[in-house]
Amino acid sequence: MIHPSYSELIQAINNNAEEDDNTMMLNSRYSLVLATSKRARQLIAGAEPLVKGAAGKKPLSVAIEEFYEGKVKIIADTPKEEDAAPAVTEAASEEAETSAEETAQETAETEE
Repeated sequence: MIHPSYSELIQAINNNAEEDDNTMMLNSRYSLVLATSKRARQLIAGAEPLVKGAAGKKPLSVAIEEFYEGKVKIIADTPKEEDAAPAVTEAASEEAETSAEETAQETAETEE
């Protein structure tokens, strides 16, 4: 069994949330997965872990521990970040379409 469980982690995050406008409350596992994966990617990119004993642990385990201990907060996106997000999504979908076309061409060439 994984410790902490999803429900324990969501409860800990919501208990550590401040009453200001920027801190978000979690209400789904999906939101939890997005938040922990984003923090894990930050750790992979070189961010310093905020908990002791992080050496030798995987980034996702460290991220979960940081959220559980209240060292990291989830803050709502600003409007500037929301405007930038569709551009990233569009660029990613164009790359996926190009990759799919190249794969289809390679498959057709192989079958011949």
